[in-house]
Amino acid sequence: MDRRMLVLDLDGTLLNSDKVITPGTRTAIRKLQQAGHIVVLASGRPLPGMKPTAAELELERYDGYVLAYNGARILDWKRQAVLFEKTFAHSYLQGLYAAALRHHLTILTYIDDYAIAGTDVNAYAEFEIRINRLQLKRVENFVDHVDFPIIKCLMTGEPEQIGVCEQELLQLYGEGLDIFKSEDFFLEIAAQNINKGTSVEWLVNHLGIDRVNVVCCGDGYNDISMLQYAGVGVAMANAKEVVKQAADVITGSNNEDGLVPVIERYFL
Repeated sequence: MDRRMLVLDLDGTLLNSDKVITPGTRTAIRKLQQAGHIVVLASGRPLPGMKPTAAELELERYDGYVLAYNGARILDWKRQAVLFEKTFAHSYLQGLYAAALRHHLTILTYIDDYAIAGTDVNAYAEFEIRINRLQLKRVENFVDHVDFPIIKCLMTGEPEQIGVCEQELLQLYGEGLDIFKSEDFFLEIAAQNINKGTSVEWLVNHLGIDRVNVVCCGDGYNDISMLQYAGVGVAMANAKEVVKQAADVITGSNNEDGLVPVIERYFL
């Protein structure tokens, strides 16, 4: 039997609107794991926000993997070992911070269980902090305070402002950073060539899995790269239209066990 890999986005894909895994989806994933296949969680979430889901799916028991921060950190969950990590230079921070101020956005970065905010925290940032079970640390001098490796920055705000800021930052820093939306109100900033697609590819090569045996499922803008890389790219019914266009298959929504038929077809 060829060992296959199922890569799952969390919000809007594995988790329903109540941010839980439905019993039907959990049962199907367990059957897949017991058959010897690999489950990988891939999210823009920081690591603390992924731990509860990894624990619920018993990734430590079934040799699962976690791609956190849009893949900037890849972990072997059983061994709690960091297999890959890529950060970006502190020299970018002043420009990013200035852009956040110009466009009235919140800017965050992460260390351990903390979200470090360099601006006032808007409702979108509060949501990010809450669902990821982070502690907030608001600092007055963001650029000087962040003296640790930067794995990711997140800007949050109204979609129109996010869109304008995205285009501006792509012009300024697009050759040195990966800058992309994960939601209309979330702008992600990561090291160059860091996205879910490149990170899934790194893990596939590391494990010696045939790319055709990789099924990636997602719903958001930041899932497009891994859907395009996968042997089978699956978009949820609730996905953005541009995500559906990038997929090979469209399944049911995250609120109607959309992952179950995918697992049954490609793994069981």
